Amino acid sequence: MTASPLVPPLGAPFRAALVQMRTAKSVATNVETASALIRQAVAEGASYVQTPEMTGTMEENREALFAVLHAEEDDPALAAFRALAAELKIHLHIGSLAVKASEHRAANRSYLLAPDGSIAARYDKIHMFDVDLPNGDVYRESNAYRPGELAVLADLPQIRLGFAICYDLRFPALFRALAEGGAGLITVPAAFTQSTGEAHWHILLRARAIETGTFMLAAAQGGTHENGRKTYGHSLIIDPWGTVLAEGGTEPGIVAAEIDPAKVAAVRARIPSLANGRRFELLAPGAESRLHLVPSGGAA
Repeated sequence: MTASPLVPPLGAPFRAALVQMRTAKSVATNVETASALIRQAVAEGASYVQTPEMTGTMEENREALFAVLHAEEDDPALAAFRALAAELKIHLHIGSLAVKASEHRAANRSYLLAPDGSIAARYDKIHMFDVDLPNGDVYRESNAYRPGELAVLADLPQIRLGFAICYDLRFPALFRALAEGGAGLITVPAAFTQSTGEAHWHILLRARAIETGTFMLAAAQGGTHENGRKTYGHSLIIDPWGTVLAEGGTEPGIVAAEIDPAKVAAVRARIPSLANGRRFELLAPGAESRLHLVPSGGAA
């Protein structure tokens, strides 16, 4: 009998670890730093390890970024991490790497690596961080990166995993879709700015967990980086009830907790908001009706 996607296949508890980093510009240095922390996490019992967004480099200058970009098949950081996953025999989730997608555009791409070193799944960040913050900071992710168009699910031995990256956190429809597709755990590797993190990081992650009855695992960048950017840190593991199981500070290190997949079914039975969801139309003055706020024709 096939399980309902709202009560996904669930396995035994397992230990998950988040690697918190303060990524610099040098890819080789970052790979070395991340690899040491990944080894530490595995030595402490983790079978799933996640790194933050922009694990490979925190380079915001477009010309400098493209000078170190590689296509996926030639990327030295990805090759190193694939070898490490195979050596340690774990599911290694590289929160994201900047990889060359075309002559003029990069992809902010997340990789789930299997215990044999193969690529089990990849996800390109859908929502681009194009904002002007009140403190004067300006970010235009779309100047260098092209947005993804596919939401992605993948199966760990114990639970189904859904992918998101950083700014995706502000778009709850993505999380609802992943949960409705059977995700019992959603990953949000991030490089949240210090100011937006202080305001919204905990609130949004707990809200997404509560709304979907899903574990949230969010490895973060933290501290003042080589390029002067300040990120919030506070890597978080949150259970489906919205309880924080583990939290980091601002320094690089490991954040870990036991993930009990049975909690997903228990919470969804207690508050069956996924099962109770209904489609609806929005009627607004002077506008055509919209289904779930998605324009007719399927445009984003």
